[in-house]
Amino acid sequence: MKPQVKSDGLNASAGLERSEFCLREGERLANMGSWSLKSDGTFDYWSPQTFVLFGFDPSQGIPTFAQWVALLVPNDRACLTRLVEQMFREETRGDITYCIDHPKLGRRAMHSTGESVLENGKVTRLIGNTLDVTEQERCLHEIRRLKDQLYKENIILRDEIDSTSMFEEVLGTSSALQNVLGLAAKVSPTDSTVLIAGETGTGKELIARAIHKRSKRCERSFVGVNCAAIPSALIMSELFGHEKGAFTGALQQRLGRFELADGGTLFLDEVGDLPLETQIALLRVLQEREFERVGGTEAISCDVRVIAATNTDLQSAIASGSFRNDLFYRLNVFPIDLPPLRERKEDIPILVNYFVNRYATRTGKKIDSIQKKSLDALQEYSWPGNVRELQNVIERSLIIVDCNEFSVDENWFSHEFQSSPLPASRKSTEQEQIEAALAQTRGKVAGRNGAAAVLGVPASTLESKIRALRINKHAYKAA
Repeated sequence: MKPQVKSDGLNASAGLERSEFCLREGERLANMGSWSLKSDGTFDYWSPQTFVLFGFDPSQGIPTFAQWVALLVPNDRACLTRLVEQMFREETRGDITYCIDHPKLGRRAMHSTGESVLENGKVTRLIGNTLDVTEQERCLHEIRRLKDQLYKENIILRDEIDSTSMFEEVLGTSSALQNVLGLAAKVSPTDSTVLIAGETGTGKELIARAIHKRSKRCERSFVGVNCAAIPSALIMSELFGHEKGAFTGALQQRLGRFELADGGTLFLDEVGDLPLETQIALLRVLQEREFERVGGTEAISCDVRVIAATNTDLQSAIASGSFRNDLFYRLNVFPIDLPPLRERKEDIPILVNYFVNRYATRTGKKIDSIQKKSLDALQEYSWPGNVRELQNVIERSLIIVDCNEFSVDENWFSHEFQSSPLPASRKSTEQEQIEAALAQTRGKVAGRNGAAAVLGVPASTLESKIRALRINKHAYKAA
């Protein structure tokens, strides 16, 4: 019977060797190693592939826990140490991805999975395995990068679609407009910050886009944001993005407009409506060319040219304390003042012809002529809503007209709120009405609860009248 026992022992030994060989080869092919860590902080087992993964020499023996942790990048050491301590305190399973500086291969990404082992009701060791996930992490990073790029392009494409219809409307031969276009042509090749001032509807965004198109950044994005249209609680997130969990509803990381415009131009429309807290953050970006996402701690560098626009008197806003003086001077590097349409009335016939042809084509109507009486009326009107109001009147007229001659109904003009000079008594009464409405709405002009709605006039008309009467609407915000 003894030879049989010897034969069984040899077979068992050979089987064990085959199993160990298969385990080693499996770990090598998977680029995965296994290990065992005792509660006193020493490893009592490393598989051969674990030495390869971390770049230690097997002839020097298993490294200490401290030697192994020293391989991790500084930001990951504390997280891993806390997880190990937790697993020794309670029976649990742990998973963690971290980076190491491999002695030969450089920066590598690792994923370790471990479980607590109980002996007599106490955790005495952790056993687990480690997988090199560098390539997987690179693929995930590339997927995230492509996803972010797609997100950027999607937003930019939507903005381009929304603004394409406005591109050709910088029309006119007046000296006032030509002066503006001359300034835009001179500043375009530079990276200087531009501040465009002008009434609502004068075409501030058109000039900003013209500057971008003639700049060295023209191949990159033009990203616009209307600072007045975004709630103050969300404007920081809109401009600078946010991290997942930064606030209620922040279910994932989101890129802000500064990141979307990286390498290109960011257009800040109605910059005078930014909350003071956001003004401070914007000032930092202009000074240091970096920012942090809401809920984040990492400083993100940005290469963005800023073009700002306002339809309000920023000097009055500075005086009332609603706009920062230092931010104004950062933005006002190259100022451009857009003239209102009433100051370049010689351009009105050109604009009328352009809009008539455009909307006639859209509505499928054939217009052979423009009624002289209507053209005269269009030139005499003060246009508090500027080119945008002219565009709306012509579009409305073409919907109504049922012949080949274009004409307009003068009753559509807001004569009661024109910007022409008023008698002193009427001016005083009108100013009192506007100031009372601003006091009631705490300086808010547009929107359902704004002063324009209280007075029953278009917001652009009221803005024009506020400027004409030199009313400081910002003073009512703090009232």
